[in-house]
Amino acid sequence: MTTVTADVSGRFAIDGTLGVNRLGYGTMQLTGRGVWGPPADQDNAVRVLRRAAELGVTLFDTADSYGPLVAEPLLRRALAPYDEDIVIATKAGLTRQGPDRWTPVGRPAYLRQQCEMSLRVLGLDRIALFQLHRVDPDVPLEDQVGELKALKDEGKIAHIGLSEVSVQQIEQARAITPIASVQNLYNLGNRSAEDVLDHCERHQIAFIPWFPLATGSLAKAGGPLADLATRLSATPSQLALAWLLRRSPVMLPIPGTSSVEHLEQNVAAAGLRLSDDDVAALTSAVAKPV
Repeated sequence: MTTVTADVSGRFAIDGTLGVNRLGYGTMQLTGRGVWGPPADQDNAVRVLRRAAELGVTLFDTADSYGPLVAEPLLRRALAPYDEDIVIATKAGLTRQGPDRWTPVGRPAYLRQQCEMSLRVLGLDRIALFQLHRVDPDVPLEDQVGELKALKDEGKIAHIGLSEVSVQQIEQARAITPIASVQNLYNLGNRSAEDVLDHCERHQIAFIPWFPLATGSLAKAGGPLADLATRLSATPSQLALAWLLRRSPVMLPIPGTSSVEHLEQNVAAAGLRLSDDDVAALTSAVAKPV
């Protein structure tokens, strides 16, 4: 049996220059419970990351707050020295106060500090894609994005991204500097960011959906995804990823897992070809998206 790789998901050029395979990998699940502390088996985490690279994944999404300071060191341990086609996309702007606790901090000095830390921890001279993890409501957006622009001008980051933003915030940021990517919650069961996705597609901005496999009740036995999955000899999760890849050419799903087996299943979704009828059936499987 031929192994399906992320190469068949197609390519997208972030900011028109940074080419990646569209199906990536998110590192959040490589941390401890509540995205706090290290995983129970760090060697297994390294195996997952290395297998992802073997399977053609070129976009690895991470953040300083995953752990914190757990996911980034694991990436360096697993993949450094990095192949030239590997793109590490990291984020700053969320602080941690314990398991499942997150507080946005967007003060310019803090964002600069975390960029410098990520450069050191990842072992990079320049971060390919540096994303504002959350907009801090207590700091003017232009100050937050302006600091990222300064870091870009200094050559410390190559491209700037945003996370959990509105169309208005994207345009406010684009008035300051080019925005290469937007990372919002989006999946088959939650399409509340549809307007943001459509805006990104119009402007050729990479859209990186987080929580891409939140299939929830759709994946249960006898559910609409399960029925279609049986007919197509796929898993519900594979259908959810294939649907995302079909939804928009700017979509870059980053499913995460701590299992090599699940990783291989996720990557295999890149080879799943959905008909227009299949897409329509999946789209209508959630009558009222959240």
